[in-house]
Amino acid sequence: MKQYDYIIVGAGSAGCVLARRLTDSGQHSVLLIEAGGSDASPRIGVPVGYALTFRDPRFNWMYQAEADPGFAGRTAHWPRGKVLGGSSAINAMVFARGQPGDYDDWCAAGNGGWGWQDVLPYFKRLEDHALGASEFHGSGGPVHVHAPSSEVHPLCSAFIAACAEAGIPRTDDFNGAQPEGAGLWQVNIRKGVRESSARAYLRPVRARSQLSVLLRAHVLKVNFSGTRATGVQYRHGGELHQASARREVILAAGAIGSPQLLELSGVGDPQRLTDLGIPVVAAASAVGEGLQDHVCVSYFYRSKVPTLNEELGPLSGKIKAALRYALRRDGPLAMSVNQAGAFVRSRAGLARPNLHIYFNPASYSTDTGESHRLMSPDPFPGFLMSFNTCRPTSRGSVHIRSADAFAQPAIQPNSIATPEDIADVYEGARTLRRIAAASALAQVIAAERLPGPAVTSDEQVLEDFRARGGSVYHASCTCAMGPDPRTHVVDARLRVHGVTGLRVVDASVFPNVTSANTNAPVMMVAEKASDLILEDARAAG
Repeated sequence: MKQYDYIIVGAGSAGCVLARRLTDSGQHSVLLIEAGGSDASPRIGVPVGYALTFRDPRFNWMYQAEADPGFAGRTAHWPRGKVLGGSSAINAMVFARGQPGDYDDWCAAGNGGWGWQDVLPYFKRLEDHALGASEFHGSGGPVHVHAPSSEVHPLCSAFIAACAEAGIPRTDDFNGAQPEGAGLWQVNIRKGVRESSARAYLRPVRARSQLSVLLRAHVLKVNFSGTRATGVQYRHGGELHQASARREVILAAGAIGSPQLLELSGVGDPQRLTDLGIPVVAAASAVGEGLQDHVCVSYFYRSKVPTLNEELGPLSGKIKAALRYALRRDGPLAMSVNQAGAFVRSRAGLARPNLHIYFNPASYSTDTGESHRLMSPDPFPGFLMSFNTCRPTSRGSVHIRSADAFAQPAIQPNSIATPEDIADVYEGARTLRRIAAASALAQVIAAERLPGPAVTSDEQVLEDFRARGGSVYHASCTCAMGPDPRTHVVDARLRVHGVTGLRVVDASVFPNVTSANTNAPVMMVAEKASDLILEDARAAG
């Protein structure tokens, strides 16, 4: 059995960060285990290629959520990255930290060291920001953060102007001094190529002698001696293997995979584990509970002016865009189609934004599927706006169905289950329509296609949201950080309560979902976690 100082399960957004930082000193050996394969495919490197990985099992776990009462009993596809780089290899690349108050809330909940001023240095450390080093940004870090301006579609200017008319001020930097307002999204793209955590963190250090990277290896469980994690059991090449960790096992398998692995390993609700024939290592009823996600709905508009539909729809347009990308690494294939947006307070009396709005200069209102929709837009000019509540109060769960590590867990989203979340559905619809009615957009809108002008009352708006809404793919909080082992899974140093030698480092440790996209916060968590792990190693000797 091979031994390592640290074993990291999952080479995704967090795992690649940890692998680099834990080997930077040259003092520690690390095994990084990933169930998926290589990220060398152009479907991953080309930014718009995420349209092709949405339902591709070569890169995607292809999870299916349970029937969701909040969405009229519908089931939903939950894509998660199963490839080097994890979900950072297949997401839409919007780089947004969220509101500073998100992290102050984490700290106030009993997680000292996780307030905004505590985490800002780690956000800066990971960045190689296009705007350069400043009070809010870092330079020279692994992840290039691009701040597009001239490259975005001209219709984005109309959206931002309409927001101003609707009382939503412009911001030039969602991750800077003014995170509230309307503006252009920053993206983790370097010279026209996706900057996943694998490309940014792992690729430059892949040849380190103390780093072993094992692909297409499915971890079955964490091994324990009593309540101390000692290693992992995994299947690779059709054979069963064991690996031993001298210091720690670190789960970085994501908000679905990490609670699944804890339960498979005997850390979870004792009754659930006993019923499935899994020996109990530690009673931890909070494992898999508290799932949070952002859920949204899109409003589609027919446009009087050209949009990305004409560029990405016709075969001639696809060929032109492909040639432009091949020759110059720019154009529509070199960007995310989520190009502009806003953080908005929809009513007076709110301390911070409650709505997250996206503007996309393309539309898919006639599309019946989701797999390749970015490359199959409407056959006429169109765009969309969507909204979700920033900080939902609804919570669901993720739990194993059996002791079979290859069986998908049961994902219960429990979407829009609270009065607060439902109220934001009403306010989100009103806000989108207020923006659309502002002259800067109204003059280019030919018609609202979906949900359409007949949907006006709160009841109709909610019914439409339940019928058409869905996940923004920001699953989190299933191994939440906090001081109470009865209600939290890890402590403020991300150590699993009730056992030793085991941590969780990924979006599952969020006490609450952040108010924006989750990829940047996950990399920040991993940067900070690496310091915590190395501090503890030095203290232990």
